[in-house]
Amino acid sequence: MTILPGRKGRPPILAAETPKGPWGQGDEPDGGGPRNPWSLPPGGRKPGAKPTALDEFLKKARGGGNGGGGGPLNGLPGAPNARALWLIGAGIILLVWVLYTSIHPIAPQERGVVTYLGRYSGTLDPGIAMTMPAPIANVVKVDVQNIRIENFPESGSENLMLTSDQNIIDLAYAVRWKISSPQNYVFQIDKPRDTVRATAESVMREVVANVSLDSALGPGRATIENQVQERMQKVLDDYKSGIVVVGVGIKQADPPARVNDAFKDVTAAQQDAQGVRNQAQSYAKQVVARAEGEASQFDKVYEQYRLAPEVTRRRMYYETMEAVLAKSDKTIVEPSGVVPYLPMGNARRIPDAAAAEPAQPAQPTTTTTTGGGQ
Repeated sequence: MTILPGRKGRPPILAAETPKGPWGQGDEPDGGGPRNPWSLPPGGRKPGAKPTALDEFLKKARGGGNGGGGGPLNGLPGAPNARALWLIGAGIILLVWVLYTSIHPIAPQERGVVTYLGRYSGTLDPGIAMTMPAPIANVVKVDVQNIRIENFPESGSENLMLTSDQNIIDLAYAVRWKISSPQNYVFQIDKPRDTVRATAESVMREVVANVSLDSALGPGRATIENQVQERMQKVLDDYKSGIVVVGVGIKQADPPARVNDAFKDVTAAQQDAQGVRNQAQSYAKQVVARAEGEASQFDKVYEQYRLAPEVTRRRMYYETMEAVLAKSDKTIVEPSGVVPYLPMGNARRIPDAAAAEPAQPAQPTTTTTTGGGQ
């Protein structure tokens, strides 16, 4: 480094010299210091010097080994070999895509709807089937055995409906449905689940509007369920939806929450009235059965009376008198055929109620005599 003189009062200017490496002047022929060991000596390699192993490796890596274009044995892959590898990888991916979109395993509960360029072509049955690869052919798998359940309402809130007698009922019910025609289910309706729910809600309100509150709360539930199922199926068939309604079940039918307690009291009173009515009907049946039995017995007696009137008349008389006088303590003797003496002392007597009570002991009496009589 050389210090150049500057103006008066200013520091001298530093003049940069040619930088030298740690090995001195480097590869300059006239420089001092040791030479860089990684560079060739001045004038090239010494005559007769053999290339090192590192030189051979770098030469092969650059594709210049043995005059060849490089390869697995001669060096690293060059540009033509990398392109071939890309083509092979693309071919493998294409083959996997063709196999994946052409082979379709269909489960026993499924059916496969096949479309070619977006047009319906057919339905695949359970098993292994093959089609053209996508996007030429496409297969939509549909589960035709799974029974789907739609609950109303979904959030558990009130589902109020109006009955024919202008009353309000809170109704909770469920609809069960499944797929009957896979091609119609895929192509005829856009949102099958929303269609089923809208149809069920509309039909249920229509049916409930034609029944009374008492019928909806009790005996009319089965009728409502059957009517809703039939009308839903008719509407879905008109849509060509490919859906079959398996069943409709009413889970809860109650008055609104604000008047539910009063309705429970009325229902309890109706049940009590029905219980009393059932008891009365049971008693009436018993009385009628007893009367019919007595009438049947009288008919049998009448048949015997027709065969032997006198004997039957006398037997009926004796039986009647026996029934009437069974609890009497009197003895009645007819004038004809009376014997002079009847041993009546041992006759059975019915104890009197007053006589049955224990006798009270007699109170002693005191006689007072006035005067001194003899």
